[in-house]
Amino acid sequence: MSILIKDSKIVTQDEKRRILHADVYIEDGRIIEIGKISTEADFKIKNRIVMPGLINMHTHVPMVLLRGYGDDLLLEEWLQTKIWPIEAKLKEWHIAAGTKLGLLEMVATGTTTCNDMYFFEDVIASTAEKFGMRCYAGFSLIDFDTPEMKREKLVPCCEEFLKKWSGSELITPVIAPHSTYACSPETLQKARELQEKYNAFVHIHCSETRSEVYDVLKKYGRRPPAQIAAHGLLNEKTMLAHCGWITKEEVKEIARAGAAVVHNPVSNMKLATGGYAPLPELFEANAVVTLGTDGAASNNKLDMFETMKFAALIHKHHRWDATIVKAQQVLDMATINAAKFLGLNAGSIEEGKIADVITLDARAVNLIPSHNIVSHIVYAASGFNVKDVIINGKVLLHDGNFVGVDYDAIIDEAEKAKEDLVGE
Repeated sequence: MSILIKDSKIVTQDEKRRILHADVYIEDGRIIEIGKISTEADFKIKNRIVMPGLINMHTHVPMVLLRGYGDDLLLEEWLQTKIWPIEAKLKEWHIAAGTKLGLLEMVATGTTTCNDMYFFEDVIASTAEKFGMRCYAGFSLIDFDTPEMKREKLVPCCEEFLKKWSGSELITPVIAPHSTYACSPETLQKARELQEKYNAFVHIHCSETRSEVYDVLKKYGRRPPAQIAAHGLLNEKTMLAHCGWITKEEVKEIARAGAAVVHNPVSNMKLATGGYAPLPELFEANAVVTLGTDGAASNNKLDMFETMKFAALIHKHHRWDATIVKAQQVLDMATINAAKFLGLNAGSIEEGKIADVITLDARAVNLIPSHNIVSHIVYAASGFNVKDVIINGKVLLHDGNFVGVDYDAIIDEAEKAKEDLVGE
């Protein structure tokens, strides 16, 4: 398929962060040319704001089925009385229904790559591949039985999962030990052995809450980052979700190791964890910093535009400094930073890059007048401004409408899954 985007403002996210007024030609999944283009194409788009697709670096996609279920509760009460009882009922068809709903939302709001972590990950990976979403699919390791299988099967099944999805164009298999409080040293060590054997990414919750930090310290004599490091998992292929309660020294250790921090500001605020990734210190240490929504059960949305805005505002407010986190830094976190860490030849609009591209309505009322387009993307835009989504050179959304997707069937299936799980 060939795609031509004409007469548009292009937020390149290239090394110079150039903003161009030009055309973009896409063919066979790649950005072929940027400039004044007269070539004809199978698909034509015109007069847009063009930018790289957003990369959601921490989520639990099927948890959209629990959106709004058990809100406004304390974290432990929320988990024990709402989330865990429902998760115990999960079956493959629930996961497939929730995944499709989550993919709909992410595509509709401009996400082209997600980094997932949940149960039934093979179902999630298969659903994402069929849908056309780029997904880093994290097979969860945890020290108790899951809705899918007994605890003793998790590690061998994770290995089979890594083998099965190796070489897929859209799906990258990831090892996802849940956390240092839910994974024993033995489980973390097995995760490290798998990482070494398959050169795989690892995705783990880290220092999300104060109680987590001190529980792990009391049990193992180390805080979570040190516990992760002690088992060889603090490295350049590890993604640390949250990091809301890390110290200045831990910031430096994470930066030295080359691991990626995934900031989840909306979820952290909604669950009142009391902490969030210290972006200024992470920037100063030259750490890799990215963004995630977390699951929709603890965020209620999978809109990365909202996440970008909150990422900037929470630090400005808390540090009493409107300059401390800038719009360009936040946009980098949601695009090029994540792409570079993942080794993904995307995250910017440049010739030769993979065509993971989105467009926004250039005449949307909330984006006018066009003083500073990067500022508008972070502070003014929302997922509702997304008009077109291209993943791997394939159009999934055009002019706000899904292409080749039965929207109504997905919505109906999600409602059926919700009713089966909660009886409402």
